[in-house]
Amino acid sequence: MAEVERDWFQRVFAGRDVPPAFGASNPDGFALDPERGLDEAMTVWRAEVARGRAVIDGAALDGSGRLPEREAGHVGDRGVSLRWILVHMIEEYARHNGHADLIRERIDGVTGA
Repeated sequence: MAEVERDWFQRVFAGRDVPPAFGASNPDGFALDPERGLDEAMTVWRAEVARGRAVIDGAALDGSGRLPEREAGHVGDRGVSLRWILVHMIEEYARHNGHADLIRERIDGVTGA
């Protein structure tokens, strides 16, 4: 989610050209590295959340960012409002938390009530 935060708030909304959160050799953040643990992942994620909040601090919900051409087809336009980005982030977190919950269920067998 650190890379998702970086992408939507820094790259799309603020138009910044920033490197991947976990380095050029791990552009999507999914590669596992035994040298990196949960503490580092959480530190990077928290930093990206803070940067994202700083980027949008005081911005209007109708303020817009621009998607790269290759991604614009997914939403129908290159321009996306901050409101759209925030709703999209809710969807992203819900999706990824759901994935984590499925993994946890496979580990401990406990299902929701």
